[in-house]
Amino acid sequence: MAHLRQRGGGQAAPLPLDAYRDLVRSALAEDRGQGDVTSAATITVGQRARGVILANADIVIAGLAVAAETFRQADPSVVVEVHWSDGAHVQAGETVASVTGDARALLEAERTALNFLQRLCGIATLTAKFVAAAAGGITILDTRKTTPGFRVLEKYAVRCGGGTNHRQRLDDGILIKDNHKRLAGGVRAAAVRAMEQSSGLPVEVEVETLAELDEVLKAGVPRILLDNFTTYDVREAVARVAGRAAIEISGGVTLARIPELATTGAQYVSVGALTHSAPSADLSFELEPA
Repeated sequence: MAHLRQRGGGQAAPLPLDAYRDLVRSALAEDRGQGDVTSAATITVGQRARGVILANADIVIAGLAVAAETFRQADPSVVVEVHWSDGAHVQAGETVASVTGDARALLEAERTALNFLQRLCGIATLTAKFVAAAAGGITILDTRKTTPGFRVLEKYAVRCGGGTNHRQRLDDGILIKDNHKRLAGGVRAAAVRAMEQSSGLPVEVEVETLAELDEVLKAGVPRILLDNFTTYDVREAVARVAGRAAIEISGGVTLARIPELATTGAQYVSVGALTHSAPSADLSFELEPA
């Protein structure tokens, strides 16, 4: 049985196995080819080994179940002991998890398991930095700028870091952006049409100027996305909206800007970098005979 210790972090509900089982299978097959010829040439059949996953830097954990499933698919009898739960803030040098099983199988799964874990921990760690910088003054959102096929996992990692998911898919809500506006004949025309045909779905409209903001307010849109606004213009937009709509900030958002943006009165800030630019976390896997 896994031994769990929780120490802070986002309280993300666990992902169901079917959200990543096939992805793990595909990733293992991609790396395996016809088999691990190096391990076959050097490791005795049936040899057992114990490995530890180590954090080599301060990180936020995300994706331990995915890493564990990777090892289990290589060796169904493997024993995985998890020392921290997803969302925990772990210091450099800490053991994240221990894995005991067939030595060849562990070596075969090692890189794939770490690839998943490093990617997801990297996203959670970066998200946690943005959330800390916001200090409760504004909600940190992700975007759909995710790795194809990995969206469920990457958005889960955002939650582990304390962030909040925006739309998971195109059918989650209406979000009118620049291309929609041009094709619909302008921002107000697009907004009015969306409000008429929303069928209860949430409606949000992106605006690029204060003039567009005024047009959208006339349409009664409940949520407005300020695209590439200066902090000064964000404050002006908040004043003009005067509580008639929720406000989200997007574009040109950096970690350094978050404390300032958190004081503007806007409710949300979306950050594509959480998923498209997060560096992989520094983790390693060390094996020894069991």
